[in-house]
Amino acid sequence: MLRFAPSPTGDMHIGNLRVALFNHILSKQLKEDLIIRIEDTDKERNIEGKDKEILEMLSLFNIEYKIAHYQSDNLKYHQKMAMQLLMQKKAFACFCSDERLEMQRENAKDSGKPYRYDSFCEKLTDDEVINNESGFTIRIKKPEHNIKCTDELRGEFDYNPFDVDSFIIMRKDKTPTYNFACAVDDMLYDISLVIRGEDHLSNTPKQKHIRESLGYTKEIKYLHLPIILNAQTGKKMSKRDNASSVKWLIEEGFLPIAIANYLVLLGSKTPKEIFTIEEAIEWFDIKNISTNAPKFDIDKLRFINKEHLKIIDEMRLSKILGFADEDIGKLAKIYLEEASTIKEIKTKLDAIFGTKHTSEDYVSEVEHIKKCAQNAPFFDSYDDFKNYISTQCGLKGKSLFMPLRFCLTGAWHGPNLSDIYPYIKNYLGEIIK
Repeated sequence: MLRFAPSPTGDMHIGNLRVALFNHILSKQLKEDLIIRIEDTDKERNIEGKDKEILEMLSLFNIEYKIAHYQSDNLKYHQKMAMQLLMQKKAFACFCSDERLEMQRENAKDSGKPYRYDSFCEKLTDDEVINNESGFTIRIKKPEHNIKCTDELRGEFDYNPFDVDSFIIMRKDKTPTYNFACAVDDMLYDISLVIRGEDHLSNTPKQKHIRESLGYTKEIKYLHLPIILNAQTGKKMSKRDNASSVKWLIEEGFLPIAIANYLVLLGSKTPKEIFTIEEAIEWFDIKNISTNAPKFDIDKLRFINKEHLKIIDEMRLSKILGFADEDIGKLAKIYLEEASTIKEIKTKLDAIFGTKHTSEDYVSEVEHIKKCAQNAPFFDSYDDFKNYISTQCGLKGKSLFMPLRFCLTGAWHGPNLSDIYPYIKNYLGEIIK
C-alpha cells in the first residue's frame, strides 16, 4: 500500500503534485493500492475547503486512489497508542511550560548547539506525575540505540539517539503531533512504501522509532524526492512563486497532461521528452531520479505545453476553449506559432469573436469592409471572399489587407488570413459586427 498525504493548509504545490504523480505511477507498477490521507490534525493551519480542492486536483490529473480518509478520524487510535507507550514507560508526561522550553532553545542557540530536550520530566516519579494538575504533553523517550534508515535514492542513514531526541508525540489538547500521527497511520493502513519530499528526511528516524516502540516490525521503504528550485533564484520554490501553485498553472492555461509530463521529466532520465502518465507507467524507473535538486523552468513547461497542444484532439481542444466545433480546435492550433497556453489562445479567439475597437488607422476602410462583409454572400474560398470585398469596397493592397485582417481577427498582425478563413467562414456573421 502506498499513500499520498497532503495537508489542507494551502494550494497544492508543484512539489506535492510531483509526489502524488510518483505515488500513482509506482502504485500501478507495483500493483499496489494508493490511498489519500488528508493530514488535518493541525487545526489552526487548516483552510476550509482546501481538502476538497486537493481531491478535485487529483481527479483533474487522473491520479487514481482506493480511498481518501482524514487523519483526524484516527484520533482514538493515536490516543490509544500514546497511552500504550505511557503504560510501557516508553513515553512520559511533560509538564514543561512553553516559556521554559523557549528559554532552553534560546540558550542552545546562544551556545551554538542544537536544541535538545533536557529530560527534566522524564525523571519525575509516579507520585509527582499523578499529583501534578497542570496540562501536559506526551514525549516519547529517545531511543537507546542508533536508528538506521534506508532511502531508495540516497542509500543508508544512521541516526544516533541525540539526533532523534525525546520529542513530543501528543499535544496538551491530546491531539497527535505530525510524526506520531504519520507513524501510527502508516501502521494502521499497512503502508509498504512512502514517497515524499526530502524535507521530511529528518522525520523518518522519528517515525521509525515510534513504530519500533509500539512493537511494529514491518519494514517500510522510503524514497525522498529532492526539493524543486526556482530556476531564476536558485532557491526553493515558495508560496511567493506563482508557478509553485498548481492552481495558478491551470488558471494560466497549462494542460494537466503537460504539467504532469514536466514534473515527471524534471530531474529524471526518460526515454522520451513528450509523454503521458499512462506511457510513463510502462517504462518509468524511480531510481533514475537525480538526487540533485531540479530547477523549475516555466519556459520549458511552455514548450512541453505547446507540444501537447499540437497533438491534442481538435474537438477536445475546442471544448476546452468553450466551443464544440472541430474547426475552432484547428483554428487554435494555427495560433500555436505565437501562443503556448490555453489562456494565450483564448486571448486570440476573444479578439476574433469579441468587439473590435479600431485605432486611428484605417477607420474608414474598416467601416466600409464591415458593411460589405455583412451584406456578402457565403464564400467557401478565402480568395473568392477577398476578391468580393476588394471589388465592392474598391480597396487594394495594404488598404485592403490590413483593415480586412483587423475585421476578421481583431489584430493587425498574425497568421495568414488564407489559413484562418477556412475555420471562421461559418462564423462571419458573429465575427464581423
